[in-house]
Amino acid sequence: MTQTFWHPFADMAAVVSGGELVLDRGEGCYVWDVDGKRYLDATASLWYCNVGWGRQEIGKAAAAQMAKLPAYSNFGDIVIPVTLELADRVANLAPVQGSKVFLTSGGSDSIDTATKMARHYWQLVGESDRTILIRREKAYHGMHTAGTSLAGIPANAAGHGSLIEDVIEVPWDDPDSLRAAIEDVGQDRVAAFFCEPVIGAGGVYPPPEGYLEAVRQVCSDTDVLFVADEVITGFGRCGDWFASTRFGLEPDILVCAKGITSGYLPLGAVLASPRVVEPFWAEGAGMWRHGYTYSGHAAVAAAALVNIDILENEGLPARSKAMEGSMVDALKQLTDHELVEDIRGGVGMLAAVSLRHDLVEDDPALGARVGAATREAGVLVRPLVGGALAVSPPLTLEGSQLQEIVDGLRAGLDAVA
Repeated sequence: MTQTFWHPFADMAAVVSGGELVLDRGEGCYVWDVDGKRYLDATASLWYCNVGWGRQEIGKAAAAQMAKLPAYSNFGDIVIPVTLELADRVANLAPVQGSKVFLTSGGSDSIDTATKMARHYWQLVGESDRTILIRREKAYHGMHTAGTSLAGIPANAAGHGSLIEDVIEVPWDDPDSLRAAIEDVGQDRVAAFFCEPVIGAGGVYPPPEGYLEAVRQVCSDTDVLFVADEVITGFGRCGDWFASTRFGLEPDILVCAKGITSGYLPLGAVLASPRVVEPFWAEGAGMWRHGYTYSGHAAVAAAALVNIDILENEGLPARSKAMEGSMVDALKQLTDHELVEDIRGGVGMLAAVSLRHDLVEDDPALGARVGAATREAGVLVRPLVGGALAVSPPLTLEGSQLQEIVDGLRAGLDAVA
């Protein structure tokens, strides 16, 4: 095809020379390319198609709202009923009751919103020196300026110069290091700690036993805002509506996107706890000068409501939890392969096949080559930094399809080995 489209996260020289995979349609857990070849979508696209492909009822709801009033700016005091309905629905699912819902266009928007919300909160309560944001190594928090600044994946931050200042990093698996970092800079200077309950793009790392509860306690002890980045883990992916609910985290701010519409239309949200909301909504607080053209887009809200209906009516969050062990067990069939180091997973339908570190050090493109060979075998997986292959299928995946994923991965591994 004529190459005019600039792909995100792509080496365009390689794309131009090697060609594109052009997808045509999807149904359930499968997608087909324009030549009619079928692929099992073992990544739900980019972690997001939780309800699977071909849900026509979502499109019909969006089309009906488009015919009525597709969108209108929600700045100031204007809003459309379907947007109010979505905010209420999401607030009722929130891990902290009484939360308010700020709608965005996606995960990166939501992270930007959360960084500004956290810093502005401290301004409003009279602690303007609290500007430092803490990230974990391996963290991924989107690719806007704030998210790039919060990148615990060095390659994602490289080449952009200095972005947001006052960001520090701690090890991904050591709660004591978080406490030490806060004590080192002074808790009166720290605004927030950003935490993925399960690290996603950094390699799919489930939390060590007790880690999440421990870092939440550190934030409580030091009065630092705890921000849960649930862009990937929200809306059923981790065996509950939110990983924060599953682990009892009660975040001050929760960031979500992806599964809120299963990717049928772009949407994100920031759930602010009553503590954070209070000074923003207080008499005399004035305008918070933040928002997006499409915050609360009506047609997108209509799609999200139907997507949430499907998740609820089909019990998909609970299904994700029920299948988490089976998925890891199935993938463990691959541990006997000469290229495989280990299998990571066990929290909902999120897992990774990790290739041997020594081989990846010698050949950083090994994961990409295995991913491409797995695609040739009819299964789509996502190569990540460090030689991990992400597996995060739609939550509608049948048990029999787990073996299809394993067989495709083994074929890909064999082709490269």
